[in-house]
Amino acid sequence: MEQRHLGRTGLRVSRIGLGTLTWGRDTDEHDAADQMKAFWEAGGTLIDTADVYGGGEAEYLLGQLVERLVPRRDLIIATKAGSVPDPYRRFDGSRGHLLAALDASLERLGTDYVDLWQIHAFDTGTPLEETLHALDIAVTSGRARYAGVSNFCGWQLAKAATWQLASPGIRTRLASSQMEYSLLQRGVEREVLPAAIDLGVGLLPSSPLGRGVLTGKYRHTTPPDSRGASEMLAPFVEPYLDEAASRIVDAVATAAEGLATTPLEVALAWVRDRPGVVAPIIGARNAQQLTAALSVESLSLPDEICQALDDVSAPVHRYPDQDWSTL
Repeated sequence: MEQRHLGRTGLRVSRIGLGTLTWGRDTDEHDAADQMKAFWEAGGTLIDTADVYGGGEAEYLLGQLVERLVPRRDLIIATKAGSVPDPYRRFDGSRGHLLAALDASLERLGTDYVDLWQIHAFDTGTPLEETLHALDIAVTSGRARYAGVSNFCGWQLAKAATWQLASPGIRTRLASSQMEYSLLQRGVEREVLPAAIDLGVGLLPSSPLGRGVLTGKYRHTTPPDSRGASEMLAPFVEPYLDEAASRIVDAVATAAEGLATTPLEVALAWVRDRPGVVAPIIGARNAQQLTAALSVESLSLPDEICQALDDVSAPVHRYPDQDWSTL
């Protein structure tokens, strides 16, 4: 699998990442082991998790599989901290909470360091410089090799990345930003992606298959074993089952038929090769699903197909989001 630099850093990661959102909850140890082995054998290196996935079970399960199946040196392990199961406070970006969460993550993962440590979301109740200081401490202490953020909007990402760049050698630059991005969700193109490209921050798209909808599995019915049929995840899928999404899914299916491939590969290749994107994060139910996604490595979409998909899924950009310098 092709390797790409993560933002403007020396860290190289596989251009497809493996997500673990369902590990320890819907994905058991056997399926997780099969996924990790298939991913590694395909040349994948980037595995993304978080301290809240499965209430910590995803990290624990990943830690159990590392070394037993795959050498630690062959993996780029990324995790996140900041989300909290508190009905009165969704995010805690305080330095104390974040560093304690990192130590707990390392213990569950059974490792001395993570390759990429990410702030899970912006905390409006904590000064941003305090949150970012936790990243500096994590890197200088050796507990994290690189740092990133997740779910930061355009101004939040620009402020954070610029703050870190203001003191080179003292503050650690942001290597990445993880955001939802797909043919069904192109909102990051308004401000997040331009800021990331300008500031040298690599984009790690989550839900690159539109929460599974872009595979075409929901075109005619809801499969009983799908996320859309799951009591917990059905509300996650439902927003992408409207008429507008249906037109985009039909276009992806038409492109796939013309290229003699699958809608999954078309949708994944489109987002993988967008400007600023480093590695879409794929969450699979089992190794068979993951292997189907990894087969995208050999596919590059023709320019005409990319343009057609761009047109059918184009988001509305109005003042002040669009580039007025050309007017």
